[in-house]
Amino acid sequence: MTAPSTRVPAAMQDKFNAIAQAADAFCDQRLNDEYKQLIRLALAALSRKRPSPLLKGKDNAWAAGAVHALGMVNFLFDASQTPHCKATDIQAHFGVGASLCSSRSREVREALGMGQLSPEWMLRSRLDKNPLVWMLQINGLIVDVRRAPLDVQEMAFAQGFIPYVPGRKEGGA
Repeated sequence: MTAPSTRVPAAMQDKFNAIAQAADAFCDQRLNDEYKQLIRLALAALSRKRPSPLLKGKDNAWAAGAVHALGMVNFLFDASQTPHCKATDIQAHFGVGASLCSSRSREVREALGMGQLSPEWMLRSRLDKNPLVWMLQINGLIVDVRRAPLDVQEMAFAQGFIPYVPGRKEGGA
C-alpha cells in the first residue's frame, strides 16, 4: 500500500487551502483529526489531477463532497460507529443541497477510485477490521495474511501489500 501524498501544486494551493479549511471546521466540530487528515489527503490528490475537478464549482460543495465521500468509505452514516453523523448534517453545515452534495461525493469517489472498504481511504483506526486489507493471493489461493507465517507477512509489508506486519503490529492502527 502506498501512502497518499499531501503535496499540492502551487497553482492549486489557494483553492486547496480554502476547501481544506472548510472541511477542517466540520471535522473539528463533528468528526476527528483522523478524518481531517484523510480528507486533506483526498483534496490534495484531487488538486494534483489534470485538470483538477476542484476548479469547477464552489469550495463549500467540494468540502461537503469530500467529507461525504470519505464518510461513505468509513461508515460515517452508521449510528453504531464513532464518530457518526447524517448526510443531512453535512449538507446543512456546508449549505448545500442533497443533490449537489451527492454529486460532488460521487465525483470524489470516482476520481480517486474510492469504494466501500477501500484500504487506501480507510481510517487507520479501522484497518484491522477491513478484511480487504489483509487478503492476498499466494500460490493461487486467497489467504488472510494475518494468519500467514511472520516471514510471509514481512515480505508482503516490504512489497507494500499491507500497511504493517500484523505479527509485530509495526506502525499498527
